[in-house]
Amino acid sequence: MKYILSLIFFLIFFASNAQEIALLKYSGGGDWYGNPTSLPNLIKFCNQNINTKIKLKPATVEPGSSDLFSYPFVHLTGHGNVVFNDNEVKNLRDYLTSGGFLHIDDNYGMDKYIRKEIKKIFPNNELIEIPSTHKIFQGPFSFPNGIPKIHEHEKQKPQAFGIFIEGRLALVYTFETDLGDGWEDEEVHNNPKEVREKALKMGANLVHYVFVN
Repeated sequence: MKYILSLIFFLIFFASNAQEIALLKYSGGGDWYGNPTSLPNLIKFCNQNINTKIKLKPATVEPGSSDLFSYPFVHLTGHGNVVFNDNEVKNLRDYLTSGGFLHIDDNYGMDKYIRKEIKKIFPNNELIEIPSTHKIFQGPFSFPNGIPKIHEHEKQKPQAFGIFIEGRLALVYTFETDLGDGWEDEEVHNNPKEVREKALKMGANLVHYVFVN
């Protein structure tokens, strides 16, 4: 069954010449639509700097939809509650175990909710902190100290956690960094140019990892 799902994912992804990534529209009351300019800006940066050809407008996909398998990279963000029902849990698990990738970026206030939902998807897999030697920190842009700090919330250490499936990083949860704030239009948070560039480079590393592994 796993082989069939992987084959389906491969065929869907490569059936189109255009690459496309998506934003996850979840239930629970959290603002899944937060940071509206972040993904478009990340896409533009990737197309200009790492030779991707991603559609400029990201798609929106629900966790229980079969359309999930059309996107190699799915992004989830927000400030509040996240809830996946049983069907969504199964669909997300099938998507991630068959080659999909989910990036969860805590926009502040999501942590206590999202950890429970990740545990529902992978009850036997622990979220582990991703070492700074991992590929996502090595290129195309170098982050020798691991995940960068972009937006200050509670003066905690920025961390990147992951779920690994047979050695492949299938889920990345970024905490106390808020990459999405750094991807947004400059006037939204008034971040310095170097901070925004750092956030975009880290996001590009995630996209690169998904497209070449």
